[in-house]
Amino acid sequence: MAQHHLWILLLCLQTWPEAAGKDSEIFTVNGILGESVTFPVNIQEPQQVKIIAWTSKTSVAYVTPGDSEMAPTVTVTHRNYYERIHALGPKYNLVISDLRMEDAGDYKADINTQADPYTTTKRYNLQVYRRLGKPKITQSLMASVNSTCNVTLTCSVEKEEKNVTYNWSPLGEEGNVLQIFQTPEDQELTYTCTAQNPVSNNSDSISSRQLCADIAMGFRTRHTGLLSVLAMFFLLVLILSSVFLFRLFKRRQGASLQGRASEHSLFRSAVR
Repeated sequence: MAQHHLWILLLCLQTWPEAAGKDSEIFTVNGILGESVTFPVNIQEPQQVKIIAWTSKTSVAYVTPGDSEMAPTVTVTHRNYYERIHALGPKYNLVISDLRMEDAGDYKADINTQADPYTTTKRYNLQVYRRLGKPKITQSLMASVNSTCNVTLTCSVEKEEKNVTYNWSPLGEEGNVLQIFQTPEDQELTYTCTAQNPVSNNSDSISSRQLCADIAMGFRTRHTGLLSVLAMFFLLVLILSSVFLFRLFKRRQGASLQGRASEHSLFRSAVR
């Protein structure tokens, strides 16, 4: 019978006019994929609470007071949240564990109490993010003119993530692209890219001196490689030309000897 009355109370809460709660502030709650997140209900007079109904796209759970000095009792009403929801007493804050991307969205807590205003509504917007891994710095464009190293650096995270911002130190530049100019006389600097989202941050660094040394080495390597290719090409042309001239010489020499033999044969025929 008590369970029956509880379900009736829950149905009443879900159809209750929301005049007091329709203009309530929406709290943004940020959570990390695979971890736990807490919705701050912050009940000031827990003894007055009768039931709290939680809904999102559909009914999620309802929370009722536990026995004396016991944690509140949570009844999950949607299978996607089974064994992932509990409430913390005495503030009745709701915890969702093992967060999934599909958990993101709007949530509403209809709080029914024994005193006026009897029903109040708190609204939340849950955002779920991945914890960022170490970003990667790549050289998008490289040039070296008059001993000045001109490099464009691009910073990126492994997976495309929402609400990721990038910052470069020590320059304080924002954005994931940084262009630097380095001369041999400039002080060596270490450029650090920090990627950040609302729940985590991570960074990677690169030395300007080492970067420019790598570029110079790359240019020298490419230059040496080009010279090697050209040298091999000219050597091949020289060998082929020599073979061609040798065969041409041998052919002409053979033709000359054959001509002389014919003339000698004709001469002997005439003498006879």
